[in-house]
Formats: sequence, C-alpha cells, structure tokens
Amino acid sequence: MSDMRLIVAGAGGRMGRSLMRAIAETKGAVVTGALEAPGSEWIGQDAGTLAGLPPSGVMVSADLWSLSANADGILDFTVPAATIANVAIAAQRGIVHVIGTTGLSASDNAVIKSVTSRAIVVQAGNMSLGVNLLAALVKRVAQSLDPDFDIEILEMHHKAKVDAPSGTAFMLGEAAAAGRQIALKDNSARGRDGITGARRSGDIGFASLRGGTVTGDHTVIFAGPYERIELTHKAEDRMIFAHGALKAAMWAHGKKPGHYSMADVLGLSEI
Repeated sequence: MSDMRLIVAGAGGRMGRSLMRAIAETKGAVVTGALEAPGSEWIGQDAGTLAGLPPSGVMVSADLWSLSANADGILDFTVPAATIANVAIAAQRGIVHVIGTTGLSASDNAVIKSVTSRAIVVQAGNMSLGVNLLAALVKRVAQSLDPDFDIEILEMHHKAKVDAPSGTAFMLGEAAAAGRQIALKDNSARGRDGITGARRSGDIGFASLRGGTVTGDHTVIFAGPYERIELTHKAEDRMIFAHGALKAAMWAHGKKPGHYSMADVLGLSEI
C-alpha cells in the first residue's frame, strides 16, 4: 500500500512543526503539502526546514485547492476561520480531514458536520491517547456516582493560548454530561466571580489557568460528601497530539464518509 499523502495546515506554527516531525518519524505517511494563511511570513519556505528537519522540497503555500489535488488527507490544528474554510475544500476533494482546532463555535461545528455525509472528518478537542482514555473514565465514573458528587474541571495551559476553557476541558465536560445523561450546555458553570451564591446542584464547573509554557494539564474532580476523586492527565510534549492526529488520519484513510472522534479511532466508543 502506498504512503498516505498528507497536508499540514498551519505548517509554520508550533503544532504544524510537530506534525511535520511526527510524519517524518512514521512509516506509511509522507508530507505532500504545507499550508499557511495568505500573507504569512512562512509562504515559500521549505516546510521541512521550518520543522528543524532536512529540506523536504515541500514549500509552504496558501493555496489549499492546489495542494489537495495530490493529497489523501489534511491535518488541521489552526484557528476556527481557517478550519471552516479548509472544511469545504477537503470535502470537495474527498480527502480525510483531521481537525484538532479548538475554540470552534456551535455554528462552526454545525458547518463541519454538514459535510460529513460526503466527507471523512475526524474531530477531537484532544488527540492524545491518554486524554481520550481519561474521557472514557470520566464518563464511566460520572455514570457510577450519584448526583451528590459535584463535578469540577480544572485546566492549565501556556500563556499564549487564546481560548478558554480548552477544547479538552469541554471534551471532558461532555463525557461527564454523557455519563450523567444531561446536556452540558444546560448544566455548566464558568467564570465564577464575586457573590455567586451557592453552587447549583448538577452543574459541571470549569476553571482555566494560564501561564508559562505548560503544554496542557487537565483534572476532573468528583467532590462528594467527605471524599473526593480526582482524575488527571498532564501533557509534557505536544508531540503526543501530533502522533495522535497522524494515527487518526491513517485510521480514517479508506473509511466511509462520516464524523468520527478519537474514541472511534481508539475503539473506545462503547465505553
């Protein structure tokens, strides 16, 4: 079987460079295109060199339509506006679209899901194996404990992160809500400040910390009467997300059109 030909979106960014390195380390995958926003300082530069690798001969471009003519998939950890633009082209080309972008709105997600009758999309707030196992555990624990246990989600990221709470925090919140059989949008507490009153029963709380160079720490706290359960994941290098995204792309290659998650990729959907 021939190598899977992949485009790296946001090739000049931190995740883009990590994705380039992950592909270089993985048998069966090859970089065929590198995408950046129009006007980017990286346009025209060698994507391999940008990632600290030997020259690849793949030059950074802003033209996804041209890049996707000879590609099997795109790895997309960019910003919402860019991802939504990429969705339409990936769907037209019929290539796998792995989406790790966070900060997407409900309308953004509706656009993504609208193309999945004809496109193969793997989307997750976090692509790491450990976080997806954590989400499965959170769902099971939330299902097992009675409502006297309050659920709080604490996350910390580096000071340059622009969205809060993190996509992973929301992913864990959705897992907890699924375990409780409730809708997260109707049962969440965010941004507490001042005289807020007592905690509303049944809410899933979120708190965000930002500072330094933290790759990503997430803790889900189940606080009950006189006891507390804490489930934690600490990411030490963003390469775990890059390798997870690459695993997702290679798993999705040849699948039927649809909207998939990392739980599907890892066989955790039934947990």
